[in-house]
Amino acid sequence: MYRRLSHLALLAWLVLTVVPIAWTFLASVKTEDEIFGNAWSLPAVPRFDNYLRAWEQAHIGQYMFNSIVVVSLSTFGTMLFGAMAAYVLARYPFRGNRPLYLLFVSGMAFPTYLALTPLFFVVQNVGRAVPFLGLNTHGGLVLVYIAYSLPFTVFFLASFFRTLPTAVAEAAFVDGASHARVFFRIMLPMAKPGLISITIFNVLGQWNQYQLPLVLLSGARDKWVLTQGIAEISTAAGYDADWAALFAALSTAILPVMIVYTLFQSQIQRGLTAGALK
Repeated sequence: MYRRLSHLALLAWLVLTVVPIAWTFLASVKTEDEIFGNAWSLPAVPRFDNYLRAWEQAHIGQYMFNSIVVVSLSTFGTMLFGAMAAYVLARYPFRGNRPLYLLFVSGMAFPTYLALTPLFFVVQNVGRAVPFLGLNTHGGLVLVYIAYSLPFTVFFLASFFRTLPTAVAEAAFVDGASHARVFFRIMLPMAKPGLISITIFNVLGQWNQYQLPLVLLSGARDKWVLTQGIAEISTAAGYDADWAALFAALSTAILPVMIVYTLFQSQIQRGLTAGALK
């Protein structure tokens, strides 16, 4: 009975996930009349020019490039600083270790929306001293992405580093290896499953972020990211919005995430279960 209920729940979740995505891809090759007609009918002629119109006229190509740059830099920074902090908190006992760890973890309970106003002024003040980290810059957005991604990254990786065996690291110390060498050459490769898993989660979260770019990049249209560009298509002309191009833009944003998750699905599963198995 329990197995049947779990299968029914998984089936319902599958339908709720797959149906909207499938309909988005179908609508992306339709005309607007076909979109607002029979929702699940196949298009008379696939309209791939919707993608070209979204790419060129709505500047989705530029916004996607901006998203790739921002997410790549912020993910790299998050993983570098998060892994180093998690490793120290997990493997080195010192006074204040636990309070510092709890301070990191408490960041997961702090809603983004509560910080938008003070965050705006903090980034503005930082930009006065360091222009490329201020408002309407990719550097400022990257810095904020890193700050908001660190709590979960440290929480996840600290738990993972605690499960790694100490014998190899101790042998390296005996052979004269420095702490930095042990971390980068021994511990990080051993933590590869966990690193891949949390990297994918960070990429997905930062790729889909909308509220932070909306606040921090509001005055620089050429620096907008993909989520802002998609929202612009749907709101620029009100009820006269180019819905076919909108769904084409949505499909363009979904595809990279689906490809990344499909390629690394097995690594994500191994990373999530490695700590439990050890």
